[in-house]
Amino acid sequence: MTETSSRADAIEKIRRLPRQVEDLVSDLSPQELTTTSLPGEWTVAQNVHHLADSHINSYVRCKLIATEDNPTLKPYDEGAWARFTDGSGADLSHSIALLKALHARWVTFWENLPEDAWQRAGYHPESGPVTLAKQLEHYVEHGEAHLDQIRRTLAARPR
Repeated sequence: MTETSSRADAIEKIRRLPRQVEDLVSDLSPQELTTTSLPGEWTVAQNVHHLADSHINSYVRCKLIATEDNPTLKPYDEGAWARFTDGSGADLSHSIALLKALHARWVTFWENLPEDAWQRAGYHPESGPVTLAKQLEHYVEHGEAHLDQIRRTLAARPR
């Protein structure tokens, strides 16, 4: 597989993620969305809201990397964000709408990124240097990991 086709596959995964999330959660009750079914894991709702929060941060980081020389990328406390009502409540409509719009913009960004920009980097205080190529790879994996966590949480709910 070439680097270009691998990138195209990764971009397609970014494109599909919001629909996959929506398909997993659209028929769930508020209780199913907000009940902790696995010890130490987030609820389904927290996973969905986190995807929106995390991917917003990543999109901004990508734009900073693309437009600035070696910008410092600000970390944030994901757990603290997940404890806010907008990060844990059963109403997922805004987070899903945000994911759809954000991922549409992100796909446009990725599909039009010049070849010489893929190795542009920023500096993350917790992870070190981060290239745009690594951002794409990481956030594909991030989305897939949270889809998996949602599936595992749903499989563990009491019947």
